Amino acid sequence: MKKIAILGSTGSIGTQTLDIVREQGDIKVTALAAGSNIGLLEKQIREFQPKFAAVWDEKHAQELRTRIRDLDVDVYSGMEGLIAVSTEEEAEILVTAIVGMLGLRPTVAAIKAGKNIALANKETLVTAGHLIMPLAKECGVSILPVDSEHSAIFQSLNGEEGNRIAKILLTASGGPFRGKKRQELMNMQVEDALKHPNWSMGRKITIDSATLVNKGLEVMEAKWLFDVEPEQIQVVVHPQSVIHSMVEYEDGAVMAQLGTPDMRLPIQYALYYPKRRPLSGKRLDFYELSNLTFEKPDTETFEGLSLAMEAMKQGGNMPTVFNAANERAVALFLDRKIGFLEITEIIAESMNQLKYREHPSLEEILDTEQAAYEFIESRWK
Repeated sequence: MKKIAILGSTGSIGTQTLDIVREQGDIKVTALAAGSNIGLLEKQIREFQPKFAAVWDEKHAQELRTRIRDLDVDVYSGMEGLIAVSTEEEAEILVTAIVGMLGLRPTVAAIKAGKNIALANKETLVTAGHLIMPLAKECGVSILPVDSEHSAIFQSLNGEEGNRIAKILLTASGGPFRGKKRQELMNMQVEDALKHPNWSMGRKITIDSATLVNKGLEVMEAKWLFDVEPEQIQVVVHPQSVIHSMVEYEDGAVMAQLGTPDMRLPIQYALYYPKRRPLSGKRLDFYELSNLTFEKPDTETFEGLSLAMEAMKQGGNMPTVFNAANERAVALFLDRKIGFLEITEIIAESMNQLKYREHPSLEEILDTEQAAYEFIESRWK
C-alpha cells in the first residue's frame, strides 16, 4: 500500500487528492496539514485516520484537538507542525498543495528526509529552484509535477531520454478576461475575475490566471523542473484547455498531452508514476471537438506574464519579489482594497524598489519575502 502525507488537504488540490485516495483504495494517508477550515479537516481525519495533523494557528489546533479528542491523532501547529507532516516517517510521497511560500521549509525538510515530492506548490521552485533541484538530486528524491501543464510536459518527455528539447510549449487558457483590453479591465470586480472558463481552482490561483501571473510562475517553474533556458519556453494561449502542454524536439516533432480539464489526472499520475491507473470522469470525444485554437498571449494588457519573464531574466531573489508582491496584491484585491489592474502595478513597483540579491540562501529568500510584504504594507493599506 502506498503511503502519502498532504500539505494543504482542505484546498482544491488536497481535496482532489483525497478523492483519488477514495477511488483507488490502496493509498494510506499518514498525515494531513491544513489552514483554517477546521470543520473539513476534522471530517478528513475521521475518514482517513492519519497518525497526526497540523494547522498553522495554535488556536485552531486547540479547537481541532477538542473536536477529535475521541481519536488517537496528535495535532501540531505552526512551522513545526508543517515540518512534522512533511517528514512523517512512513510516508513515501509528500503532496505539497499548500499555497504560498509557507511550503518552502517543509518541502526542504521532506527532501532531506528522503520523501518524493508531488509538487503543486509553484512557489517552491519559483523562489528556490536553484536550491531545491540540486538538493533533490543529492538526496535521490523525485520531484513529480502536479500542475496540469507541467504534468503534460513530464508525460511528453516519457520515453525520450537523451533526446534534446528544442522548445517547451506551455499552454494557457487565457483566463476569464481573454481578449479584453486594459480599459475594459479597469472596473472588473472580484466576482468577474473568479469566473474561470475551464478549471475549478482555488481563489488565489484563479485570480493569478486572470492576470496571467500564474502562467509566469509556471514558466519559472518549468525552467527548473526541466532544466531548460528561458528562451526555450513559449507560452501559447489555447482557450479550449484540451492540450495541456507540448514539447518540441530538435527534429521538429511535437509531443502533446491531451485530456479533459480534470486536475485529478495529473495528481494521480504523480502519485502512481510511472504506472497509469483507471480514473473515473469524462473522456475526450474527438467527434465533438469542433476546433482547437491557439493565440499569442497579450503581454501588454496582461503584464503579469511579462513581469514574470523579467523577474526570471534577472534571477537571484527577483522571482521571490515577484511572487511575494503578487501574493499580497491578490490578497488586497480579494479584500476589495485595490482594483484589478493594481495587482501588476504593485508587482512592478516592488521589483523596482526592493534590493537585488544574486545568489540568495533560503534565509535570504524568506527575508526578501518579508521585505516585499513590508514595502507593500507601507504603500497600500
